[in-house]
Amino acid sequence: MTDSGRTGTVPVVGYAYPWDVIGDPSFADRARGLGVTKVALAAAYHTARAATPLHPRHRFVEARSAALYRPVRAEAWDGARLVPPAATWVAAKDPFGEAAAILAEAGIEVAAWIVLTHSTLLGEANPDLAVVNCWDEPYPYALCPRHEDVRRYAETLAAEAVRDTPTSTAILEACGQLGFGHGGHHEKTDGAYDEATQQLLSICCCAACREDWAGRGLDAEATVAALRAATGVNPSGATVDASTLDTILASRHAAADELRHRVIAAVREAASDVVEIALHAQPDPWATGASPGLTPTTADDVDLVVSFCWPTTEASMETGRRLVEAVSGKAAAAAYVTVLPPTTEDDLGGHLRALLDAGIDQIHLYHLGLAGADRQHLLAGATTEIRRDA
Repeated sequence: MTDSGRTGTVPVVGYAYPWDVIGDPSFADRARGLGVTKVALAAAYHTARAATPLHPRHRFVEARSAALYRPVRAEAWDGARLVPPAATWVAAKDPFGEAAAILAEAGIEVAAWIVLTHSTLLGEANPDLAVVNCWDEPYPYALCPRHEDVRRYAETLAAEAVRDTPTSTAILEACGQLGFGHGGHHEKTDGAYDEATQQLLSICCCAACREDWAGRGLDAEATVAALRAATGVNPSGATVDASTLDTILASRHAAADELRHRVIAAVREAASDVVEIALHAQPDPWATGASPGLTPTTADDVDLVVSFCWPTTEASMETGRRLVEAVSGKAAAAAYVTVLPPTTEDDLGGHLRALLDAGIDQIHLYHLGLAGADRQHLLAGATTEIRRDA
């Protein structure tokens, strides 16, 4: 294997939901047997309908909205415009706290997996705080980090997630702006627009973003008009000039930086036991979504950057290489991979070896609860492959 500067064992982090752990007395032993270094447990998460193929008491869980999987304390959220709902679909009063305690008692290290700006429930109730495209169409699932109310929500969410829990790592997802792409119910947009058009449709044109553009010297109305022309029915070669796009990206990155700084400070204040900050992000600076684009200063602020490398393709290898280069000398690099379909036994091992050869420092495995009996051997094989190549 190409020398990437690593020494010792490559950490392997397995992802799970609180309901995967609660009520399943074999979960901790199963995780330990797979050889994962740490379990990333969802502490704040978006809407999901999640299978539970190995759980002894249920076959799936319907998480009806984004929620905080901790008690929603009135004193913490006093005066806040955005307040997360409680996760009433889990019987435990403190689902993350209870599941984290189970894992800690079993000797398994716990990371708090925290999704920040992704909440359709709150976006629908507060459309002025949601991302809006150049056609004045809101994306209710996406809270825009340009707004102070959104930043306060995110920092309080993160602080409450880790408060009084045996958590060593905070893993921040959606710590920035979401965009056009969204894996929602019965999604009917896949393939409708090319990547360039999706990038333009992911530019937030809400009132706060337009105001920031104006402060950076852009004519906001003319910029929106140019974006519409470039994404219209017959664009006829219409484009947005490069300097305008550079200013828009700088504005977006500034909002992401402010959000990240606030969230990290809140986590540090709330939980002295958190010794590692990890961030889901992509090396493409224009990326939006659960893993938004790296800003020029992102790697200076965190210990670890995790990039989406699910497809077992050359595109994921390029993502891994770009990530390693972008964070070199500043933060560790992790690849987020899945054992769920369409990943197969034939391609997973080679995929992992190539990522490690590219200089990846950690592997984050999705997903300990969603993988059924027919996928457990892939989880075990992944950790074996990683240990062999370390």
